Amino acid sequence: MADRPARSHGRLSIRPTAQPRDLMAESHARAGAWTARVITLFPEAFPGVLGLSLTGRALAEGLWGLETLQLRDFATGKHRNVDDTPAGGGAGMVLRADVVGRALDAAAQGARGDWPVIYLSPRGVPLSQTLAKRLSQADGVTLLCGRFEGVDQRVLDSRNVLEVSIGDYVLSGGEIAAQVLIDATVRLIPRVLGNSASVEEESFAHGLLEYPQYTRPAVWEGHEIPEVLLSGDHARVASWRREQAEALTKERRPDLWRAHESGDPVQGQELSDAHTIAAKGEQKD
Repeated sequence: MADRPARSHGRLSIRPTAQPRDLMAESHARAGAWTARVITLFPEAFPGVLGLSLTGRALAEGLWGLETLQLRDFATGKHRNVDDTPAGGGAGMVLRADVVGRALDAAAQGARGDWPVIYLSPRGVPLSQTLAKRLSQADGVTLLCGRFEGVDQRVLDSRNVLEVSIGDYVLSGGEIAAQVLIDATVRLIPRVLGNSASVEEESFAHGLLEYPQYTRPAVWEGHEIPEVLLSGDHARVASWRREQAEALTKERRPDLWRAHESGDPVQGQELSDAHTIAAKGEQKD
């Protein structure tokens, strides 16, 4: 069976009335640009919100690329079934190893250098800022969006697939999770946001949550902007922001605070995530 070529998104001028889906293009991202290849039963879900605002503009300019592969294209038989009943019984359906395997093999064609393969799964390692940064430094990533009860474990093992979770909850499918991972990653690619200082000052950039933000008007419904932020004293402002970031982190994320207090803000699970994905890449080689 001839594989249908992946559909590419990007390198199009954006009309004033353009919708995110209009970013689908015949051409590809710039040579060497970071690219996400998404295997899904619903390619029409992409680019979705990724086609809006700064990520959408960067996609249109070819600073990163997005390709979708329809999983059903790799099924065989009259009905092109992609799933079957769970071995051992139970509710729901499971994506078949042979179908997913063919899709992953097709996605691997042309993948260059450092190219992790990820399955979006609630049982995976947590998506963290450290992991997103690690992925942004790769050449690209292949994302498998699950449906139903999951994917046959054999194909995940045989293709060295890393499972990644965006949180301790269950979604109907991996498409939303894939967009979360792509957004968190793409915004770290140089020139996508335009202002590198914005990335450096965000939550998790230094192992702490971000400090509170304010803007005009100076007084709103009787609430004033903290005086220190209007003082013009940059040292005082920096000190205040640091204190606020530390207080918020200690209150809301004691796990991050403990890591920060240890003197190594990227320890524990975040460091484990980076090591896991690096190990997966080494196994692939």
